[in-house]
Amino acid sequence: MKLFPDRINFINMCSKGRICMLEKMIDILKKNPRRIVFPEGTDARIQSAASRLKKDGYLTPVLIGNPDQVKAAAAKSGADISGIEIVDIATFPEFEKMVSTMVELRHGKMDEATCRANLQKSNYFGTMYVKMGYADALLGGATYSTADTVRPALQLVKCKPGHKIVTSCFLLVRPAKDGGEEMYAIGDCAINKGSGKGDSVDKVRSATEKLLATNPDFPADGELQFDCAFVPEVAALKAPDSAVAGKANVFIVPDINAGNIAYKMAQRFGGFEAIGPIMAGLNAPINDLSRGCNAEEVYKMAIITAALK
Repeated sequence: MKLFPDRINFINMCSKGRICMLEKMIDILKKNPRRIVFPEGTDARIQSAASRLKKDGYLTPVLIGNPDQVKAAAAKSGADISGIEIVDIATFPEFEKMVSTMVELRHGKMDEATCRANLQKSNYFGTMYVKMGYADALLGGATYSTADTVRPALQLVKCKPGHKIVTSCFLLVRPAKDGGEEMYAIGDCAINKGSGKGDSVDKVRSATEKLLATNPDFPADGELQFDCAFVPEVAALKAPDSAVAGKANVFIVPDINAGNIAYKMAQRFGGFEAIGPIMAGLNAPINDLSRGCNAEEVYKMAIITAALK
């Protein structure tokens, strides 16, 4: 079942506000249980989240790693990983099939020896584990860099048909004063626009035009300064004819630096919980964690990632 067939639907879902998005995703997963693989099976935060997911019962965690090392790490951190599947790369029975499949996928860009060496690494192994259907989703990046999580996904899982790039966003969530949740989405903070050329205003204006050309009913406007997009009083002065100004809840910034600064300031100054980055456009749900994440963030990202299937 394709819950989010394209990025527009995903942004729509994320931007509703005053709903508990996570509870809705949990309800979906209860009806459609899935398997999610974690490449960093010895990480204490991963193990804590996996233990919680195992107890919940609607999402099956799989840890990659040497079983003795994984169990030793769990004993040290106090995580209860009893009953959780641990996949050891060294003894995986379908490893040779995985190597040959990866050689085919890389179309001569990697020879067999290179594929074999890469598959000894849990980020590549985990990605192929999803590609070959052993799991539905992958969540990594607790110790791997974003590049080391995204690169195997782009090389092996690749983009959905009709998608030329993978994008990402952060969800910013905090309790609303009148109950429920106050929620915003901001992107791209992790994948694109790091080396874009040209004036940032032109980029934003062009992006808005392209969005509206393919999705004419989508409520969007740009370029807008943040105060104009967010504050009704400022919007009334600067953009009185805009249907979006003053009440926007999805913010697309001109480059990756602006995105990182914006979400981290909202997180630290505004008391928002930052969930993400959440990637869209891949053929399978694969997401990257911040290396500064905690177990609670891993838990929530696992649910979101699985619901992207």
